[in-house]
Amino acid sequence: MSSKQVLVKRLFDLFFGVFLFPFLIMPIVLLMLLATIDTGQWGVFSQLRIGQFGKPFKIYKIRTLKQEGHRLGHLDASATRFGKFLRCHKLDELPQLFNVLKGDMSFVGPRPDLAGFADRLEGEDRIVLNVKPGITGPATLKYKDEELILAQQVDPENYNRTIIWVDKVEINKKYVRNWRFSVDLLFILKSIKNAS
Repeated sequence: MSSKQVLVKRLFDLFFGVFLFPFLIMPIVLLMLLATIDTGQWGVFSQLRIGQFGKPFKIYKIRTLKQEGHRLGHLDASATRFGKFLRCHKLDELPQLFNVLKGDMSFVGPRPDLAGFADRLEGEDRIVLNVKPGITGPATLKYKDEELILAQQVDPENYNRTIIWVDKVEINKKYVRNWRFSVDLLFILKSIKNAS
């Protein structure tokens, strides 16, 4: 991406984020309070993820699990009923609006992963780290049922590392190389449709 494209992307994130803030702040607070009651823990949590240029940052999410930590592919086992609803409709991602406004994330881009994935990219694959991670994006949409896919595998962690992660890297490389503002708008519209 050129410096002009980076600027356009950031300006859109700021303007769209500021526009959405008045409409989303009360739903975020309400979901946070309901999640606090539901899980018995503070309703919003942060987790370290790998961001642009491999720099770690704290991502914000509505709490959906009864306990901290989970095994890949077994998320539903520790998710509350309310938490499953939030995850199904991607409502647990709403606090990431603050990540966008802070500049840690973009509305569209590669999803930020835990350490051990994006930070270990090598060679031309590191182009994925040139952009801010996103709330949604092409790989996110393709693998919207990732938890279900992983839950069906004998070895979810191995399947994720050798199949899904490899495919995501290729999808995200293509996204970065062919970025256009109109494409971001399309991904946002598709994500809204999928979440409904």
